Amino acid sequence: MAYRDNTKEIHIGNRVIGHGNPVLIQSMTNTPTEDVKATVGQIIRLEKAGCEIIRCTVPTLEAAKALKDIKKEISIPLVADIHFDYKMAIAAMENGADKIRINPGNIGTDEKLKAVVDVAKERNIPIRVGVNSGSLEKPIIEKYGHVTAQGLVESAINNVKRIEDMGYDNLVVSLKSTNVMMCVEAHKLIAGKIPYPLHVGITESGTVFSGNIKSGLGLGLILGEGIGDTIRVSLTDDPVEEIKSARIILRTLGLRNEGIEVISCPTCGRTKIDLIDLAKKAEALAEQYPYPIKLAVMGCAVNGPGEAKEADIGIAGGAGEGLIFKKGEIIRKVPESELFVALKEELEGMSQF
Repeated sequence: MAYRDNTKEIHIGNRVIGHGNPVLIQSMTNTPTEDVKATVGQIIRLEKAGCEIIRCTVPTLEAAKALKDIKKEISIPLVADIHFDYKMAIAAMENGADKIRINPGNIGTDEKLKAVVDVAKERNIPIRVGVNSGSLEKPIIEKYGHVTAQGLVESAINNVKRIEDMGYDNLVVSLKSTNVMMCVEAHKLIAGKIPYPLHVGITESGTVFSGNIKSGLGLGLILGEGIGDTIRVSLTDDPVEEIKSARIILRTLGLRNEGIEVISCPTCGRTKIDLIDLAKKAEALAEQYPYPIKLAVMGCAVNGPGEAKEADIGIAGGAGEGLIFKKGEIIRKVPESELFVALKEELEGMSQF
């Protein structure tokens, strides 16, 4: 049984995490939260891409008040990201935040933290206790000599206990580091030591290229151990790219089956078509359909159908000719120029999914 099957069940708005519920995909807006129109527009794009929980930064009172109007226009839970000012956490909850994310070490005194916890308790709003390698408490760094996985875990457990001692346990915990293997180790160390759902991500992982590699490795290793209840792929790019990557990671690990999985062969000397462009177009097309199937894009009309016979549907191109095949069996031959259009027609007709 996976660790995530035994975590505490937590309700975040209209979604439920922990205790064996599906691993949910999160992202964060990069618009000024005060700009309601821009923020809502981005969230709606993220919802359509598959985002299930969204986080917005709340650095000002104006941003906190904007949450009320943002919530009216979206359908997924809204998390308020708080850094230092405990008053912003309170204001965010008063304006409808479904969850707040804080680093208790940055909030300050027990008195300030208790003020936040009291409002959360009154409204039954979950608190995500976020510990980050870049903001680890000095005493812990001094204890271990530098930032370590053990230090991240100790900080998280200490901060969780602070809130538990205030009589509240509606909690989610995150341990994030830019160091992939440190992050993996920290999650293995904390699993079983606390009962709360874990939000998993590799922080500041980089651009789409490097960030996806780091996140794929880190999240794959952590989730593969049965650890993690929500995830975010942190990328320096359009947040929609985070959702695309998260869906692929979860699908690859067998944790979700929504959406089409696209497989494609590497180019070689037998390739007589622009396979790279065709594969990119097919991948973009596949995002429009919810079918839990596998789509193959092959560059060789001779061997392609056989090599990808496990695919539910596939296309293969040759010199001037294109093939549409299902489970390795050719069902249509079309001119190469019509191959993409033929694929779209076939996907449109797959209403049984």
